[in-house]
Amino acid sequence: MKKFALILSVLLISVSMAYCQDGRTKNYVVGFYNLENLFDIYDDPAKNDAEFLPDGKNQWTDVKYQKKLHNMATVIKSMAETNGRFHSILGVSEIENRLVLEDLVSQPEIASANYQIVHYDSPDARGVDVGLLYRPDQFKLLDSESIPFDFGSEKIQFAMSGEDRVKFKTRDILMAHGLLDGEEFAFYVAHLPSRIGGKGWDLRSRGAEIIYDHARNMMEKYPGIKIVVMGDMNDNPTDVSMTEFMHGKEKPEEVGKDDFFSPFISMLKAGYGSLAYQGTWNIYDVILVNETLLNAPDGGFRIRPVGKKGFYGVVYKKNFMITQRGQYKGTPFRTFSNGAFIGGYSDHLPTYIVLEKQENN
Repeated sequence: MKKFALILSVLLISVSMAYCQDGRTKNYVVGFYNLENLFDIYDDPAKNDAEFLPDGKNQWTDVKYQKKLHNMATVIKSMAETNGRFHSILGVSEIENRLVLEDLVSQPEIASANYQIVHYDSPDARGVDVGLLYRPDQFKLLDSESIPFDFGSEKIQFAMSGEDRVKFKTRDILMAHGLLDGEEFAFYVAHLPSRIGGKGWDLRSRGAEIIYDHARNMMEKYPGIKIVVMGDMNDNPTDVSMTEFMHGKEKPEEVGKDDFFSPFISMLKAGYGSLAYQGTWNIYDVILVNETLLNAPDGGFRIRPVGKKGFYGVVYKKNFMITQRGQYKGTPFRTFSNGAFIGGYSDHLPTYIVLEKQENN
């Protein structure tokens, strides 16, 4: 009976995939995943990677590194099995360099996706960057850009002194511009400044403002372009950085031409979370889309609801990704706990959206 059920499940997925690619409906998955300190084992004098060396604090050996790569690939493969397809676009954060992404995309669990990489080294003090993986059979990269953080805001009063601003280093914002199945898109990947000590709302608001201003310029330069903003924002979608400076709106009917639809606001209010801190679930792994992608005409990609509850986003959560016992039971099964390597996945759960194209026959 179990064997029959498995065969039936495979057939249903095959039929679904065939229908979705038969010229009537196409579904592409776009998502984000904080990989929680994906460092290689090699010393880079230009980065603060001492903890992630074989003789460092974390005793970061090749065995642990390979386990981490396998775990990250396992989650990406699991999402592909759930959706019947690999992500077309996957933004990532907390990666040390391009090498770790090359090692990741070559893992046997996901090698068949043939992911290509967009990555820039950025000046972050911890030495972590953001990156983007894309399937070249679906997305044609035209150009990309690494957008630096600056303090050039007319709206924000910064708490940081002028001297400290000069010393401040954080992740750049990545922008990838190209054609997704022939339609023009810009994808932004961010990892906004930390909220350690409850601070930095002004820095995160400035990061959001930088993304928004750049996206508006892209919309003026390329009329009709569709935009997806994703990242570890270190803020919930309900925080000021996302609602005021990214112009994120909860409901589709609230979204004007200069706004972004923020599907994870409703999910946060409904109790969903992508990471837990001191017993509280948050969604820092935010994805937003511009009005053009929300209200695309027939025949073009638009964001669509996913699942029976009608949400436009997904927080991907499987039992193997969750701590099953102890003090942190029920929270994401992470790589380290209290300084010890426990062989988990990430302290964040991945999030994604689904884009649908209805084509006329």
